[in-house]
Amino acid sequence: MLKVGIVGGTGYTGVELLRLLAQHSAVDILAITSRGDAGTPVSSLFPSLRGRVDLTFVDPAQANLSACDVVFFATPNGVAMQQARELLDAGVRVIDLAADFRIHDIAEWEKWYGMKHVCPEWVAKAVYGLPEVNRAALRHARLVANPGCYPTAIQLGFMPLVEAGWVDVDTLIADAKSGVSGAGRKAEVASLFSETADSFKAYGVAGHRHLPEIRQGLSRMAGTSVGLTFVPHLVPMIRGIHATLYARIKKEADFQKLYEERYADEPFVDVMPALSHPDTRSVRSANLCRIAIHRPQGGDTLVILSVIDNLVKGAAGQAVQNMNIMFDLPETDGLWQLPVLP
Repeated sequence: MLKVGIVGGTGYTGVELLRLLAQHSAVDILAITSRGDAGTPVSSLFPSLRGRVDLTFVDPAQANLSACDVVFFATPNGVAMQQARELLDAGVRVIDLAADFRIHDIAEWEKWYGMKHVCPEWVAKAVYGLPEVNRAALRHARLVANPGCYPTAIQLGFMPLVEAGWVDVDTLIADAKSGVSGAGRKAEVASLFSETADSFKAYGVAGHRHLPEIRQGLSRMAGTSVGLTFVPHLVPMIRGIHATLYARIKKEADFQKLYEERYADEPFVDVMPALSHPDTRSVRSANLCRIAIHRPQGGDTLVILSVIDNLVKGAAGQAVQNMNIMFDLPETDGLWQLPVLP
């Protein structure tokens, strides 16, 4: 059994990790930490886990995380970079669900995240945890930078086209919408029900911190720098991301076939029939990305629709998928859950 620890388990990604790991046949959760809720039974904070997770939150200083095989950081940005080094030195493998190790340009990271990076030597060693790109490297990774939710939906949506070089990578556009859980569990006016219900708005138009992560990933796929316009939106739902992606065609080809062949062996990417319209509820609570390809009016622009659950394939589910790969377990272990409908 894999001995697993979770740092920062009181947020939405933390409870998703617990939900998935509690159903994993090869996992024994040793500890879950929280400074503010130390001493509180997990089931008191998350009644949905009653009878399945018999743990109490412990203070990070009291948790024996070095006894774990792998530790997940489900913490705000800036936490893992302060604590991961000690665990890595002890031989523990680490999966960070925040952004501390995603961007290889340290100065760029510091600009977007507004703090000094205190563990830069591990940034270059971290493997970016998008399995559909880095599966081979993940098998030997000691530190995994789990992708963000917007970057997952957008990169998977663009990837076959960018890899093939069949579209103009200087003019890519990503118009993406997210449910309010993407903002985390903290109390903020902007995410209150009375502020988000019956409303719809763009945000971060001048620049969103996921932009450099997406550009970095797409540039590696393309083998050259890409131009990307990324506009995120907040919609009045709890879970889900819907990314509408636009790419100018450079080479005529069978684009549907391209996607079907690229993702034929991917267990968590579903290329839908041509002209489909995937919706976010079709992936709710599942570690799944559904993609559909359109070419409006037979013009020179492709429209790719990509949907995920931001808390699962966009966070905790992808982290468990990465863990399975790292420890040579079946990639789908603990991730068999079908989407919830309605």
